[in-house]
Amino acid sequence: MEEIVVIGAGVMGCACAHRLAEAGHKVTLLEKSLPGAESSAAAAGILGAQSEVSGPGSFLELCLASRQRFRDYARELTELTGVATAYEDSGVLEVALDPAEGRILAARAGWMEERGLRVAVLDREEARRLEPALTESMVGAAWFPDDHQVDPVALAAALAAAASRVGARFRSGERVREVMTRDGHVTGVRVGDGVLPADRVVVAGGAWSGEIRGLPPLRASVKPVAGQIVRMECRPPFFRHVVYGCKGYVVPRRDGRVVMGSTLEDRGFDKAVTVAGLHRITGMGMEMVPALRDARFGGAWSGLRPGTSDGLPLLGESATVRGLYFAAGHYRNGILLTPITAEVIRDLIQGTSPPVDITPFAP
Repeated sequence: MEEIVVIGAGVMGCACAHRLAEAGHKVTLLEKSLPGAESSAAAAGILGAQSEVSGPGSFLELCLASRQRFRDYARELTELTGVATAYEDSGVLEVALDPAEGRILAARAGWMEERGLRVAVLDREEARRLEPALTESMVGAAWFPDDHQVDPVALAAALAAAASRVGARFRSGERVREVMTRDGHVTGVRVGDGVLPADRVVVAGGAWSGEIRGLPPLRASVKPVAGQIVRMECRPPFFRHVVYGCKGYVVPRRDGRVVMGSTLEDRGFDKAVTVAGLHRITGMGMEMVPALRDARFGGAWSGLRPGTSDGLPLLGESATVRGLYFAAGHYRNGILLTPITAEVIRDLIQGTSPPVDITPFAP
């Protein structure tokens, strides 16, 4: 039986390991910290196939394919592990605070309607009837009823449990230094002072993927992009829909938690929470949902998104090193793209055609 090593045990690594072990493969996950402890746990969990994608094309289609799977995927994970992922069909309201933003929303809604996607442009009164907590100073909103949400911390826990349940092995505290190759084929990975042999390797190391030595030249480089997030406590909850805007987002959970974010900061692997970041995020949230002024501060953190130099994920097998696969560089859409990425990697390793065209994302 082939040895498959997955580098990284965030949502991507655990999801790939789950599908591969489920299919009968021998899988080992290597994680430098705890499974799901890095960017997976720092995300907001918006499944924004429409609200977070700027235009039509291959990336939109990848996001739509993954969103379509997510409800059943969340149910499958819960049935297997007993861990609830807090999947919620809350929908997303993208708010326009001035006429210029309103024109941008209308234009985006236009091409989405041409694509056959569900979207509605609402005036101020219509938007506030749907979500009374929205600011009275808005000019309108776009309504995306099919963009839902999930709790990323719960999802990461469910995926780690699912991978373990079907036989994947975890090795935490293991930082992969180098991918080893011979004659154009992967042979293993260097961990510390030793080498772990492998017939196939999946790179799913998030923002740290670009730090691994021995990788072949890639279509795009991977680098960390820091993002700060604030949590507020609102009990009882007073609004339900995810609220999106040009400056950020506000995500209400059923239990009264509200997650707000996020900054985009090019500062390497620095995960500091700053006063400027908190000011910007809380100001954004109160501008769109004024009643958040009375919410209690619940905490703040910063995560490192795996950004790429061209904005597209690295997904598929290396063109120059056989047996080396990439599930990296998903940037702001890692939670959303988890189910489709795992399916693609499994199908490629099994020798079958993936369910979507991944040519634009070839590493």
